[in-house]
Amino acid sequence: MLPEICRIGPLTIYSYGLMLVLAFFTASYLARRQAKKTGLDPDKIFNLCFYVFISGIIGSRLFYVVNNLGFYLKHPLEIIMLQHGGMAIFGGIIFGLIFAWLFVRKNKMDMLATLDLLVPFIALGQAIGRIGCFLNGCCYGRESVFGIYSQVHGSKLIPTQLYSSLLLFLIFLILRFMQNRKHLPGQILYFYLLFYSIKRFAIEFLRNDSPRIFTGLTLFQLLSLAMLFVAIARLARLFYLKKK
Repeated sequence: MLPEICRIGPLTIYSYGLMLVLAFFTASYLARRQAKKTGLDPDKIFNLCFYVFISGIIGSRLFYVVNNLGFYLKHPLEIIMLQHGGMAIFGGIIFGLIFAWLFVRKNKMDMLATLDLLVPFIALGQAIGRIGCFLNGCCYGRESVFGIYSQVHGSKLIPTQLYSSLLLFLIFLILRFMQNRKHLPGQILYFYLLFYSIKRFAIEFLRNDSPRIFTGLTLFQLLSLAMLFVAIARLARLFYLKKK
């Protein structure tokens, strides 16, 4: 684990923040380049990436704080200490989609075409961000003799952050493969929701930072199931309308 990269005078470079910035610039650069190929305005896509990034961070943090409200009521200053980690991606997805919808509508862009372009690179950004989680020691897994030693927790833990990163990178590759071939409007978006929900549901069994709240499942597994049902329903409707 490497929570801090280096210190330059009073400035501390945190691995978590560094990976978030790297994730944003990598994803936005590739999305902008893809926009040029598909005829969408690359500057608008970059601006959209910026708004989705900021709103995603705010949403992820708010969701995490609410989910751990007892701790943050006792330590309110920790709410703004993003360098310590603490993001709940479902909040980021919700806020990101809301702000994307507002931005796309305001700029009179095609909603599904824009989101279909964007979501593969969101998955890539998430993959990079999870490496930051690993370096920071958050989003950790259960203890295991086959795990990786964590200085933060003082024991060997399953590297769920790295597993998530690899799976998200695989999702990125699959979505890019689909993106470069003929597809229906919304297909890439709904497959992203499908793949992500399955990935998160499975990874939660290995994580050790979320309480089991219902029949042995965590809140994020229940949210994953809800997302999965929505994705399946939308895909079923999409392909049904195609056959008509």
